[in-house]
Amino acid sequence: MTAPAPTPIRDAARVEDYLGPARVTLPGEREVMVTLPSGQEALATVALAYPYRPALGDTLLVIGQGGRHYVIGVIEGSGALAMAFAGDVNLHASGRLTLSADEGVTLRGPEVEVRARSLSVLAERSVQKFTSLLQRVRELFTVQAGEAETVVAGGALHRAKRTTILSQETVTVDGETILIG
Repeated sequence: MTAPAPTPIRDAARVEDYLGPARVTLPGEREVMVTLPSGQEALATVALAYPYRPALGDTLLVIGQGGRHYVIGVIEGSGALAMAFAGDVNLHASGRLTLSADEGVTLRGPEVEVRARSLSVLAERSVQKFTSLLQRVRELFTVQAGEAETVVAGGALHRAKRTTILSQETVTVDGETILIG
């Protein structure tokens, strides 16, 4: 009786079949070098449906067969996601739309327009810098502040139908020439 022949490996590429996490050791835009849990390094083509650029140390979902590996997901990442469109883009939600970021949000464009029935801005600190500013308020314009200071480098004009200045304590008018009437 003869011994059965050993079963050959059906396909040498099968040894390299893989589906699972891999850590980025050399980032790139279209290809990244990753280390599989076995310690094997592989060059993987980024095949994501969104424009993510993996960063060093990211954990990616990698699939491989026949010596070719592809990035098909991001398990834990800190890389950049950048979307660019050639034409107009309209983003709409039938409910609420929230944009948030741990380090800040920037809107940039030659023109930015905000249209709303009601606008609320809540901040601990606000800085506004303009070359020119025009504010038009149809009804009441109210400012409530702990203290207020206005510094004007050139001339200042306050024009109103009626003006009332009320002070619980001192009113000081200081000028080289004061004209009344």
